[in-house]
Amino acid sequence: MSGIFDTHAHYTDERFEKETGSGACALLSELFNTGVDKIINVATDIATSEAVVAQAAEFPGMYAAVGIHPSEIYKEGTLDETLGKLEDMLKCREKNKIVAIGEIGLDYYWQPVDKEGQAEFFEAQLELARKYGMPVSVHDRDAHGDVFETILRYPEVIGVLHSYSGSAEMARELLKRGWYVSFSGVLTFKNAARVRSVAQSIPKERLLLETDCPYLAPEPYRGKLNRSDYIRNTGEVLGTLFGISGEEMIALTNENACRLFNV
Repeated sequence: MSGIFDTHAHYTDERFEKETGSGACALLSELFNTGVDKIINVATDIATSEAVVAQAAEFPGMYAAVGIHPSEIYKEGTLDETLGKLEDMLKCREKNKIVAIGEIGLDYYWQPVDKEGQAEFFEAQLELARKYGMPVSVHDRDAHGDVFETILRYPEVIGVLHSYSGSAEMARELLKRGWYVSFSGVLTFKNAARVRSVAQSIPKERLLLETDCPYLAPEPYRGKLNRSDYIRNTGEVLGTLFGISGEEMIALTNENACRLFNV
């Protein structure tokens, strides 16, 4: 039986240093020895893109996703300067264990929002994904329509909508185009009946599991520091929706992730 494949984590987040006592690397050593098979460590800016590449080099089961989160575009230089730095990393993607471009997308939650600036960064990174044949990990917060319309303009690019919160109808259209849908600990929350309903509509071969750690810890750890082995709890809930065991769901989503990210 395959172990856990956490398709979206942030082990460069400072919370791991502050809240574990021993830091992210010590925790990762423990996790990879206790049932976690693979982790994609996801960046949000240039600094974390460099950091996830460095962490991936430390652990055989760890991989990197590099990119600029929509809420972080203001931390970078010009669009061209930033793309140049990302492209330099992508040119060495096999050596750097980079398997995706992410976390990219749109976020309209925090106001005021620079929709034009976010759209420029999103489309530019989708163009990089098209150029290098890379999957993408997409962030979508309160921007479902614009995210969907943007993705449609890049039919050669596939990827995953991480911690999915959109509709079953939107998911269905993305599935037709080869996309995958990932669910986090939110799936286990008592008030997440709609998310569970949408999850149940996704074909099993397109499902992925993630933590988005250190955030979105599943029940019964909600509100605490999240970690990759807590995917077992999310896998149990997702498995129940499909009438299979949590272990079977973890093995299934591991296989799906290996297919999407070519690892």
